[in-house]
Amino acid sequence: MSEQTIAAIATAPGEGALGVIRISGENAISVADSVFCAVSGKPLSSLKGYHAAYGEIREGDRRLDDGVALVFKAPHSYTGEDVVEISVHGGSLMLRSILRLVLSKGARLASAGEFTKRAFLNGKTDLTRAESIMGLISARNEAELRLSRAAHSGRTVQKIAELEAALTAADASIAVYSDYPEEDLDGMSLEDFEAMLLTAKCELEKMLRDYDTGKMLSQGITTAIVGKPNVGKSTLMNMLSGEERSIVTDVAGTTRDIIEETVNIGDITLRLADTAGIRETEDTVESIGVKLAKQRLDSCQLVLAVFDCSRPFDGEDTALLDSVRDKNTVAVINKTDLGSLPDLSLFDGIPTVFISAKKGDGCRELCDAIAKAVNIGNLSADSAVLLGERQRDCAVHALEGVTSALEALQSGCTIDAVGVCVDDALAALLELTGRRVTTEVTDEIFRRFCVGK
Repeated sequence: MSEQTIAAIATAPGEGALGVIRISGENAISVADSVFCAVSGKPLSSLKGYHAAYGEIREGDRRLDDGVALVFKAPHSYTGEDVVEISVHGGSLMLRSILRLVLSKGARLASAGEFTKRAFLNGKTDLTRAESIMGLISARNEAELRLSRAAHSGRTVQKIAELEAALTAADASIAVYSDYPEEDLDGMSLEDFEAMLLTAKCELEKMLRDYDTGKMLSQGITTAIVGKPNVGKSTLMNMLSGEERSIVTDVAGTTRDIIEETVNIGDITLRLADTAGIRETEDTVESIGVKLAKQRLDSCQLVLAVFDCSRPFDGEDTALLDSVRDKNTVAVINKTDLGSLPDLSLFDGIPTVFISAKKGDGCRELCDAIAKAVNIGNLSADSAVLLGERQRDCAVHALEGVTSALEALQSGCTIDAVGVCVDDALAALLELTGRRVTTEVTDEIFRRFCVGK
């Protein structure tokens, strides 16, 4: 790794009370000393790590600003190198002028994610924790933030480490058994070995299931609001979004196109689509809207199927129910303030909520039903959640290796053949945490980070 000293603005663009210039590398303290003059008269090089000094940032005889310099000494810093963070007033022009001064004293501008990349290369973090940082920065709801915190605290790498330890022990036993086949596997019977592989398989399958849920949390759940014309779809859209997003009238077929909105419901982000009422129609424009509604119904992750309980159910209601039974659906019985409840036997097997979208009644019950439908409750604060397609791909390959090992063991293949499959699973897990990863992969990961992190 390059020994060059790097620097960047570590705070978000724009104006604020404070802004931070971060400097890291072998000459970080001497570079900071060349621009920072402590009121005590002592150089920053005389400070112990985790100590701060108040002073002025000066360019020769010209005072640029006053601020605080915080010194971290290697290896006890974020990057594992000497680090100085200079906090000044947070104007964009101020920060850029001080950064230019720092760069003129021997530092170079850090590339995107380079501080975290150095932390990884210096053994201060693993790849799963590093990748969770962007989740902490960009989280759009409490659930996504909670899962990123769990990954950053090491919950994911802890679970992977447990799997690695079990597979490594199995690998060692296989090596011994290959040399002494008349003996049992060192430390475990074949039954124990199979049980261990089954446990690893279940853990990896759970992590992959949780990944799909976590991805919905981070990217939002594509949600289609469907139903016949004038059942209250647009009113429901407006209720959930908290504003008049869709036009609401008593005229059936008012919504012709798909109206989209992103809303947060507690821990969940929904990417809502209010669709045209699904019915047979001779209206050319409305028929295009109906076609788009059916296409969105096929591609969405969650369906809110709306029904009007103030009118008798008919064949179109039954046809809609049949079309969504095999989907992730919540049946929303609307207009409870106007009519009696329908025959609930029609909704057997489908979560059902009763609301008055016009009055806002039943909103909490609907939110709870949505959370249950997308399995958010299965993700606890300490869930070992995979973040990103790279981690998922590694877990998929690890699962393939474990599954192949199980199949080889159960079909009576030689123990050496089982060992090859275990080796493949181990390699995938080591790549997931970054203990065995190429330079190209690490470069691509940290290229997605912001400059200054």
